[in-house]
Amino acid sequence: MKENCAYSLVSPTSMGLRITPLYQQPVHVSDHFFLQATSAESNVLTVSAALGERVKALTTFVKDSPIAQLIKNDLRKRNIEFEGKEVPQGGPWGYRHQINIADMGYGVRGPRVTNDRAGEVGRTLSVDDFDLERIFDKEGVRILHISGLIAALSPETGKFCLELAKAAGKYGTRISFDLNYRESFWKGRAEELRALFTEIASITDILIGNEEDFQLALGVQGPEAGGENISEKIESFKGMIANVQRAFPRASVFATTLRQVVNANEHVWGAILLASGNVYVAPPKPIHVLDRIGGGDGFVGGLLYGLNKGWEPEKAMQFGWSTGAMATTMIYDYALPASEEQVWSVWEGNARVKR
Repeated sequence: MKENCAYSLVSPTSMGLRITPLYQQPVHVSDHFFLQATSAESNVLTVSAALGERVKALTTFVKDSPIAQLIKNDLRKRNIEFEGKEVPQGGPWGYRHQINIADMGYGVRGPRVTNDRAGEVGRTLSVDDFDLERIFDKEGVRILHISGLIAALSPETGKFCLELAKAAGKYGTRISFDLNYRESFWKGRAEELRALFTEIASITDILIGNEEDFQLALGVQGPEAGGENISEKIESFKGMIANVQRAFPRASVFATTLRQVVNANEHVWGAILLASGNVYVAPPKPIHVLDRIGGGDGFVGGLLYGLNKGWEPEKAMQFGWSTGAMATTMIYDYALPASEEQVWSVWEGNARVKR
């Protein structure tokens, strides 16, 4: 890792709101909702920020918007620094911050997610709005983390993420890329986005995705997505990771989460990491789930925290498994650990009261 950096982690993001029905009810029958500021990328930043690391979000805001102010206040509360352009709204039909409408699901009823992103201000993100030499050279960044969600948001954000990754690499910053494939983002754009994702992945140091991500975003073959008896398919997941390594040899760390959904509130959760020619496995085991949204981001946040701390790859993976599991116990889209000790108690399966 690069030394003497102001920031351990920096990520481009398009911030918005998530509204969630209370009492684990579906959206269409609810009249009480919980509102939070969110984005996949800030979810990843939150783990390191909560544990005392300095992190920054590169984003953009609607000028003079009360929603923008709410988002800024929330980022400050999470100890996440931010910078970005203030874009005039341009009237009632102009720019705004995205809205994610998602219930938690309950039992046999799975969660449902609707993205309302028309007019999203994050689509205007451009490297011209940031002093990349200051950020990556003068201040210094250990890891730049990019999510496929922001890369696929628009042709402009795709170009932004690619140029940002190239600039980071120029100044010795490691690049992390979580593919985060979403069918609704890719509709009618598969050829364009696969080419973009392949180019970003080719200059990435840390490449992350699940079985669906690698197959649909990069065309790397692997096991069936969302299958049953996931513990019996570890070897096929290892084979997929090996295929990814052959396709993208520049990367030094490859990671995938393993998730089997028993019902909305019980998952089987595991992880696999390939680093320095060695494969490490966090064997899938049952976890109780309050809200699954953000579990994958929680894993990435913990993994990157561990790698930034210089831990052995297996230890970093175990920490990521734990922060991912922790995120599913919270109503927020992110894991917000009180300490490293709390995270390790999750890994150890120790849920005893601490007084």
